[in-house]
Amino acid sequence: MFEAVESLAEEHAQLERRMADPAVHADPAQAKKVGRRYAELTAVLRTYREWQQVGDDLEAARELAGDDPTFADEVASLEPRLHELAERLQHLLVPRDPSDGKDVIVEIKGGEGGEESALFAGDLLRMYTRFAEQHGWRTEILDATESALGGYKSVTLSVQAKGTPEPGEAPYALLKFEGGVHRVQRVPVTESQGRIHTSAAGVFVMPEAEDVEVEIHDADLRIDVFRSSGPGGQSVNTTDSAVRITHVPTGIVVSCQNEKSQLQNKDQAMRILRARLLDAAQATADAETADARKSQVRTVDRSERVRTYNFPENRVSDHRTGFKAYNLDAVMDGALDDVIASLVDADLTERLAGIENP
Repeated sequence: MFEAVESLAEEHAQLERRMADPAVHADPAQAKKVGRRYAELTAVLRTYREWQQVGDDLEAARELAGDDPTFADEVASLEPRLHELAERLQHLLVPRDPSDGKDVIVEIKGGEGGEESALFAGDLLRMYTRFAEQHGWRTEILDATESALGGYKSVTLSVQAKGTPEPGEAPYALLKFEGGVHRVQRVPVTESQGRIHTSAAGVFVMPEAEDVEVEIHDADLRIDVFRSSGPGGQSVNTTDSAVRITHVPTGIVVSCQNEKSQLQNKDQAMRILRARLLDAAQATADAETADARKSQVRTVDRSERVRTYNFPENRVSDHRTGFKAYNLDAVMDGALDDVIASLVDADLTERLAGIENP
C-alpha cells in the first residue's frame, strides 16, 4: 500500500537542493513553482512517515496486549488514527487540478432582482472577504461598479495566500467550487409589504495567472480610456482614468475604474485579462482531453443555481452535494468551511472513482 510514495522521496530531495540554489530564487516565477511542488511533496512524505510510525506502534501494541491488557486502550486509539492517516494520504496522492495551488480572482455580478440582486452581490463579497480573512489570506478589490443603494452591479476580488499553503488549502483549491449562480430568498429593503423575493447573483472564479503563463502581445490589445462613473452613471473623476482592454483574438473585454490612476487601472485590468485567458486555455485543454471541469455558470440565470440562501429559514443549501445547514447568518459572515468541505469531499470521491475505474 502506498508504494508509490517512496519514488517521490528522490524528487523531494532534488527540490530541496534546488530551493537552496540562489539562481532559482532569482526567478520569482520559478521559485514559486518549485516551492509549491516542494510543499505538496512535503505533506505527502510527512503523512506517509506518520502512517508508517502509527502502523508500527499499532502492531507492537497488539502484540503486547496479549500479555498486558492495558495496551488494549492504545490499540483502540491507534486504529482510528491509522485509518485517518491512510485516508489523508490517499487524498494527497489523488491527481489534483494543476491550478489548485494558485491564488484566485473572483468576479461577482448582480443578476435578476435589480437593486436587491446588487445588494446580495455585496453580501457575497463580504462573505468571501471574511472567509479569506479567517484563512489568513489577503484580499484586494480590483474593480467595482456600485449600485445606487450601496450594492454592486459587478465587483472583482483578488484573493492571495501568504507564503506557500498546504496542498488543498490554497485560495483556488477551495474557492473554485463557488463558481455559478447563487440564489437568495429574503425580504428586500425596497419591499414595503414584507413579501419574500427571489433574486440571484453570478460568481465566476479564475486562478490568477502569472506573467509567464500567458503570452499577451501588445498588437492584440485595443485599449480605451474613459472617465470613471459611479451609481447612476455620474462621473467620479474629472480625468480619463478608467481603462477598457479588448483582447482582439478572443474578444475578451476587461475594464477597470477602481483606481484614480490610469496606469493602476491598466495593471489591474491586465491581471484580470491574464486570468481569463488562462481559464479559457485550461477549459479548452480539459475539453480536448475529455476531462472537462465542472462548468461555472457565466450567465446569471436563476434556473442554473448552485446554492440557495434562504434568510427567513436561516438556511443555506448547496444543490450539487445536497448540503444543507441552518446557520446562514454565520455563513454570510464567512463561515463557509463546512459548505466547501462538502464540495471538496465530493470532488475527491469523484477523482478516486476515476482512478479505480479509468
